[in-house]
Amino acid sequence: MLDDLFKRKTQAGNIAKDRLKLVLIHDRINCSPELLEMMKADIISVISKYVEVDLDDLNIQVATIENEEYSVMTPILSANIPIKNLKK
Repeated sequence: MLDDLFKRKTQAGNIAKDRLKLVLIHDRINCSPELLEMMKADIISVISKYVEVDLDDLNIQVATIENEEYSVMTPILSANIPIKNLKK
């Protein structure tokens, strides 16, 4: 019974720690929602020169991955951009 109580605190602590890491990463790279929208527009503009993009299913976000070599979380720009057709 006591083991379950301590497990919950540890799990809650890990969740809080992960959330804090995300906040710190967003602060460190200073990626506001407005900046993300500007990056998204620029990426779409460049890619649209070469292909027709499905804007309805487009997903671009800032995420983090664990850098195992340094035991830190590293920010990444993740983009899922469905292509309808190549432009000729």
